[in-house]
Amino acid sequence: MADVVLYGMAFSSYVRTARLALAEKGVDYVLEPVELGSEAHGALHPFRKMPAFRHGPVHLFETFAITRYVDEAFAGPPLQPAEAADRAVMTQWIGAICDYGYTALVRDYLFLYLFATMRGTEPDRSAIDAAVPKMQATLLTFERLLPPGSPTLVGGDTPTLADFFLLPILHYLRRTPESASHLASLPGLSAWFDGIAARQSAIDTLPPPPPGPKG
Repeated sequence: MADVVLYGMAFSSYVRTARLALAEKGVDYVLEPVELGSEAHGALHPFRKMPAFRHGPVHLFETFAITRYVDEAFAGPPLQPAEAADRAVMTQWIGAICDYGYTALVRDYLFLYLFATMRGTEPDRSAIDAAVPKMQATLLTFERLLPPGSPTLVGGDTPTLADFFLLPILHYLRRTPESASHLASLPGLSAWFDGIAARQSAIDTLPPPPPGPKG
């Protein structure tokens, strides 16, 4: 049995965040799929979300807890800033991405495309049109929060966990027409994405296409 196991589906943005942290630290691990909503899934994650994580006797759920543990428990380059103020900014970014960004960018917008792909149907145009203004406003807020000219969200040349929370979301946003065109008008986020996406960890964790219709 592998010593480090990450449970979840490779197309999940949160699963990729955890994989990015593991890749940056050089940790060998096994990605083990789970049947969403199953009893086995509930045994790994009490809210039946992704990912869950095991390292020997350590069992964790929730991506921030998992990625902090990966950074602190394994050797390799640090993924959290040394200074308390910078760590607070990193945590602020992660909170903003998870609490505000995920709803506006993923749940209310990207999922409309994902669920249509899974059903083999066209996405609901009226629902997408209704979601676009909040998606655009959220990305514009992130653009304004990004330190001018910085290749990372916190500032400085070294990525932190915050960068690995946003990268998987923008990876998908760049593949849908409304968000792709809006991102093209945001030079800071576009340059940030290009830099982080070029890292070997990002290349090694590129997700497969979302699942299509069954049967």
